Amino acid sequence: MSKVLFTINYEIQQDKREEYIKTIRELKTLIKAEGLESYSVYELKGKANRFQEQYIFTSDEAFENFEDDTDERINILVNKISAMTIEHSTKYSTFTELNNNL
Repeated sequence: MSKVLFTINYEIQQDKREEYIKTIRELKTLIKAEGLESYSVYELKGKANRFQEQYIFTSDEAFENFEDDTDERINILVNKISAMTIEHSTKYSTFTELNNNL
């Protein structure tokens, strides 16, 4: 079974930085799901206010089921973050781990 890496890259509005940090801290305490191995948020070095969220899932099935497992507070926080982003800056990527038998 291959792991799945799901990333979300975006830039937030400069005047929303403190609110973003507060929101992402709360989100990090709430995000838990069956098959979610880790959740991390990174800021692009040298580029203030550009962030990447990384989700690592134990399998494709865990990734596919993730949105079904989220609660109302998580949805509120995700929508709040979306409202802070600069329009058209959000990019989503999904990667599948290469099989070790290659």
